[in-house]
Amino acid sequence: MIRIGNGQGFWGDSMDAPVELVTGGPLDYLTLDYLAEVTMSIMQRQKRRDPQRGYAGDFVELLRRVLPLCREQGVRIIANAGGVNPGACLAASREVASELGLSGLRFGLVSGDDILARLPELLARGEELANLDSGSPLQTVLDQVVSANVYLDTFAIAEALGRGADVVITGRCTDPGLVLGPAIHEFGWGPEDWDLLAAGTVAGHILECGAQCTGGIFTHWQEVPDLAHVGYPIAEVSPDGGVVITKHEGTGGMVTVDTVAEQLVYELGDPRRYITPDVVVDFTSILLEQEGPDRVRVSGVRGSPATDTFKVSINTATGWKASGQLTISGPDAQAKAQRVADIVWARLRSAGCDFDETLTETIGAPLPPGGWQGEPDPAANTAFHNVGSLVLVLGVKDADRAKVERFGKELAPVITSGPPGITGFAGGRPKPNEVIAFWPALISKSAVTAQVAVEEV
Repeated sequence: MIRIGNGQGFWGDSMDAPVELVTGGPLDYLTLDYLAEVTMSIMQRQKRRDPQRGYAGDFVELLRRVLPLCREQGVRIIANAGGVNPGACLAASREVASELGLSGLRFGLVSGDDILARLPELLARGEELANLDSGSPLQTVLDQVVSANVYLDTFAIAEALGRGADVVITGRCTDPGLVLGPAIHEFGWGPEDWDLLAAGTVAGHILECGAQCTGGIFTHWQEVPDLAHVGYPIAEVSPDGGVVITKHEGTGGMVTVDTVAEQLVYELGDPRRYITPDVVVDFTSILLEQEGPDRVRVSGVRGSPATDTFKVSINTATGWKASGQLTISGPDAQAKAQRVADIVWARLRSAGCDFDETLTETIGAPLPPGGWQGEPDPAANTAFHNVGSLVLVLGVKDADRAKVERFGKELAPVITSGPPGITGFAGGRPKPNEVIAFWPALISKSAVTAQVAVEEV
């Protein structure tokens, strides 16, 4: 049996969770999941500005804390922190190991997922890369593509581990693959061991969002103890495909059939056909059983042969957007907010700015009917405790960056040239940001090959 703990559910997750997983109890593998579809586009923009960027810098920072601990305890690390520049991530990680004096460490690199530069060649070979939602061929938006990454199969991660890697860095792989990879390596599961691969995939799917399966965002959140110190999840995986989801003793949160079940339906389409590059999983076959306190056994998982295609995560730049907010306070806050929005949109129209899309919304609670209620308590500094207040959010989207930039200049003036009680404008004018659209597609597996390299510090 091996213990695999996931310490990152996304880029920006807790920097303490991985350390606590390594120090809080027995562990064999630490996985760190940084990537989402939009993350890849952000990283690609970073790489365009600086060829040495394009990966999760948080990972390199984390290594300074966790790498000595993992070396001491024999815990191996698997992370998809490479993003769109896994080579640069590897170089930065090696430098950290050298600075820490950790000689003899072996770093594995899994690449080959980035096909951005190959798109013209692939299209010429007959790969349409059609949008899975609309059916449109990629050729129609080829000039707008900013990133294109294949979800590689997990056997490349297992190969890196088999070649002795203490740290495996990947680009775009599947999220569950970070957990499945160690099981394939440790137990020798093959491409036709469909039920075993399915069990490992389900374990990875449960762990992939970190604390979401140990009480985070749980429906019955009132029942979850000590979320301030929530324990991140661990999968105990056995050679026969047995899986137990748990967490370290003494940590907050909880692991129950319900917390695990809620995570199971995360990002789930057809429950009978959860498709990965390794196997197709039937989620209706899964059995969950409370085995003990903070221990849920997962069994009965059935799998079927993998498809002959990989999924490709493509992102296209489709225009510009900006949004800003103002706080509207005092009596008649709702009416004031509407007036402020009307003023801003009218001024923009007068400046010749009509937008492809606009957003007007209010968040909060206006003063209830009847106006002021009760007497303020000066000692408690609650002189304005019963003032109605709203946050007015205005946003635009357009193909013309100049119009979006002009929008950002129209919010501040209304503070002194509109109704009273407007505040909360901070952080400067809203700046235009690229609008990135997700383009899911399929590609023949024969068109893509994963590259695995292992080198020693």
